[in-house]
Amino acid sequence: MIKTTLRPTPTVKVGSVLIGHQHPIVVQSMTNTDTANIDETVQQVYQLAKAGSELVRITVNTEEAAAAVSSIRAKLDAMNCFVPLVGDFHFNGHKLLEKYPDCAKTLDKYRINPGNVGRGSKRDPQFAKMIEFAIQYNKPIRIGVNWGSLDPAVLARLMDENSQLSSPKDSIAIMHEAVISSALESAAKAVELGLAEDKIILSCKMSGVQDLIAVYQDLSARCHYPLHLGLTEAGMGSKGIVSSTAALAVLLHQGIGHTIRISLTPEPGGDRCQEVVVAQEILQAMELRSFTPSVISCPGCGRTSSDYFQRLAQDIQSYLRHKMPEWKTQHPGVEDMKVAVMGCVVNGPGESKNANIGISLPGTGERPVAPVYVDGQKDVTLKGDDIAEQFIELVQRYVEKTYQ
Repeated sequence: MIKTTLRPTPTVKVGSVLIGHQHPIVVQSMTNTDTANIDETVQQVYQLAKAGSELVRITVNTEEAAAAVSSIRAKLDAMNCFVPLVGDFHFNGHKLLEKYPDCAKTLDKYRINPGNVGRGSKRDPQFAKMIEFAIQYNKPIRIGVNWGSLDPAVLARLMDENSQLSSPKDSIAIMHEAVISSALESAAKAVELGLAEDKIILSCKMSGVQDLIAVYQDLSARCHYPLHLGLTEAGMGSKGIVSSTAALAVLLHQGIGHTIRISLTPEPGGDRCQEVVVAQEILQAMELRSFTPSVISCPGCGRTSSDYFQRLAQDIQSYLRHKMPEWKTQHPGVEDMKVAVMGCVVNGPGESKNANIGISLPGTGERPVAPVYVDGQKDVTLKGDDIAEQFIELVQRYVEKTYQ
């Protein structure tokens, strides 16, 4: 078992983003475009960054992709999009970085998977080559172990060692140890080759919730490197969101993790930016960071037979996200604002009073008026067919007055 004497987590700088130590947890995402298609990749990176991704990883798997990286960076810079780019390398990264030095210089971080950096006798020299490029170009790396592409040599060695024990461990425990050992041994090798410790981030991704929790609890107790969290192959839709949230919320609550990515399979034609929104919402729900004002809304019941309040809650949430790129520069602190959109008199006034600004819409059989509360006090009562428009205007005025 690899053990490390724990020291304070170093700060790793990726472009302008600081990771580790006591810095805020960073939201990361990854494109699913062909990186060789420069325009499509630029557009998706831009969209992810605009949605709030603070690092964007791109696949660098072919010569065409490697050759495209510097052009992608130049086009993004021209769009005033300076989000750091992370190169995702598998199998041939050592060759691509050598043949395309502009790619090596342009990327802000390299992701190396020790499970497929090379097989057999080629593994160590090809891994060393990647580390040499990181040192040469002063780039941080993420050593990203994935149990779906685990280094077979590490697994075989641990299985052999386990078979010699008087009380062998079960196969799941050996798998967990193999993933962790692969990461720690690779980090130790990188340091031995001359890479500074403040250039290393580790990840050990699993696709099972309990597996991920167990592995990261163990890994965090055995190393001081910043850790990237993510449930790999999380799945589609609600399954992927719930599984990722279940795993990451536990770890984040325990103070484990410095960057996160939500690996959702997008719906056909779906928005890739959903993974960014989910990551932000997890961090905001855990009260670790704030990204956009929170909308508090009731689930509805027999008192709310109309869907008016549901549509208003949806409109308000969309409005807040749409305005945040402008507000975050002009109205600091607005991301902590709470807005309540409630559907009847039962909980409506109380929740609205507890929010910064809230509206209590009329439920079934109630008077067709909607009181608005500002900082706990009733401010105005809205009437008519344009209550939604009136309330959005009140929210805008509240932001301009309060967050200066």
